Amino acid sequence: MRSPEEYERLRERVKGPEDLEREMGQNEMLADLNFALDTEPRVQEELKKEIEKDLKEQGLEQMLESTDVSPEAEAALMSGSFEIGIETNPDTGHEQMVLQPEGNVAEKVTLQKSVTEQYSSAFAAVTGEGEE
Repeated sequence: MRSPEEYERLRERVKGPEDLEREMGQNEMLADLNFALDTEPRVQEELKKEIEKDLKEQGLEQMLESTDVSPEAEAALMSGSFEIGIETNPDTGHEQMVLQPEGNVAEKVTLQKSVTEQYSSAFAAVTGEGEE
């Protein structure tokens, strides 16, 4: 028999239909964005400009999941020398945007989940993909 605390913890992990629908919609938007990033250089450039502007205005702490980045990576991010990709976050299992600094920096920096959702929703709104 399970303790009430363990039962409650397991119950919190169960997703309802609304949660699943929202998650599927987010995954679909990220898949569309990932395809556009790979096939349309203009999308990569426009999004890169927007992220660079937001990094300067809001700071790394507000945009990145972890601020534990090397000085070289930070300089590359702040100067706009990075590529954008979509990868699965190993901690959460969710798809998120990552920034790959250009040059001799071999690290990828994950954007916060809320920031990823903000950019993917904006992309969907601009392309009309989020409409039903």
